[in-house]
Amino acid sequence: MSRSAIVIGGGLAGMLAASALSQSIDKVTVLERDTLADVPQPRKGLPQGHHAHVLLPSGRDAIDALIPGVSIRKRLLAAGAHEASLTSLITLGSEGWFRRWGRQEHLLLTASRDLLDWTVRDAVLGTPGVDLRTGQAVALLGNAARVTGVRVSDADGEEAELSADLIIDASGRGSRAARWLGDFGITGIPESIVDSGLVYASRLYRVPEGAETFPVTQVTADPFASQPGRSANLVPIEGNRWLVSLGGTRGGEPPADAEGFVRFARDVRHPIVGQLISGAEPLSEVTLTRSTRNGRRFFEKASAWPEGFVVLGDAVATYNPVYGQGMSVAALGAQAVHRELQQRGVATPGFARRVQRAVAKPVAAAWAMSTSQDRWFPGVQGNAPTVIDRVLTRYTRRMTRVATTSHAVSTAMCAVTTLQEDAIRLVRPFLLRATLAGPVLPALSGPPLTEDERAMLQVLDRSEEEAGNERE
Repeated sequence: MSRSAIVIGGGLAGMLAASALSQSIDKVTVLERDTLADVPQPRKGLPQGHHAHVLLPSGRDAIDALIPGVSIRKRLLAAGAHEASLTSLITLGSEGWFRRWGRQEHLLLTASRDLLDWTVRDAVLGTPGVDLRTGQAVALLGNAARVTGVRVSDADGEEAELSADLIIDASGRGSRAARWLGDFGITGIPESIVDSGLVYASRLYRVPEGAETFPVTQVTADPFASQPGRSANLVPIEGNRWLVSLGGTRGGEPPADAEGFVRFARDVRHPIVGQLISGAEPLSEVTLTRSTRNGRRFFEKASAWPEGFVVLGDAVATYNPVYGQGMSVAALGAQAVHRELQQRGVATPGFARRVQRAVAKPVAAAWAMSTSQDRWFPGVQGNAPTVIDRVLTRYTRRMTRVATTSHAVSTAMCAVTTLQEDAIRLVRPFLLRATLAGPVLPALSGPPLTEDERAMLQVLDRSEEEAGNERE
């Protein structure tokens, strides 16, 4: 019997869901309200696309598994994306500078979001049985027992009804899934918000001559300093460019003007990013984004769930983008769809509910990591830290301090933060012992730069010159 599916949303989560479905379902229609370009370029429905993105190894592996016969990693690298070991970055964490171990492990892919999305979209839309249709879903068809399709509105306001065996809502943070379910009488779905008031400001720079191999550099915010958290991230991307993203929580937001951008980058916990860009050529204006809160809908806890409907990606949960989890969680969610399809089939009773619960597992892991940090910033909106939160935070802070001096502890934590391992790994005996024993080396007093990197920083740094101009 021929089966069909509709995916609402043509972003990364939607395209990966379509690829997962195409391996078991005859016809997959991706419904996207925006006109999607044939080349990498910004998309109206993705305002956060201007900011720095990383693809975690868990997400990279999931994507390559979801698109058979195509290596998205190889395509991205061929297009100029970069690959970097998480344990070899220049990173100032909340507990100090991390040492760089010079090993190729926990590899991150860095590229513009435009290139990432387009590369995946180009591969998926070349898959037999996957079609793209322009239009906006305005309602679900069916009832509380089963969703049977969607009502679609085109650019002229004309409406049509599309039927399918399975509907996946991957429409992002603006999803209407909760409202649509409410129309069927399915209400009371729990929600949670942790909002630190983070504002993101980003700008593109040309990589200066001689700095082509300068690594990802990040100065993270300290959530335990009892003051607004400020961060600065410099990420190499395709086109011989640096994408620099600055972040500030409520009361410490970055500005939108060019001079203020560099000044803010110098005024975070360490000025290294500001020093680097002070001597680099800007290629864009500053772009600001305020849609950065952690928000989660616990669809898996709904008292009832209709057959034929699944929610995926940012439509389920959004995270503070500084942790770089969103794309990988979407990929892992699509992989959960694929697994359930392979094991049971879309017509199996309870299929949609099982998928929704499977999707919740990577969401829960990312949510725990993101909110465990953000809860501590001043003025945060959302649930206050509990006694358990405080105990776990003391433990993880001590472990993080040890990780700045120990490769074994650092790589174990990386496996969890990149969603390759469950958080339970952090309480294994060797980590407990290492955490209790404390740091094995003295703390670093500054960024762990090579001689060549230090020399390049000195060449680029215009901080004193600019400070003098400001005084005049």
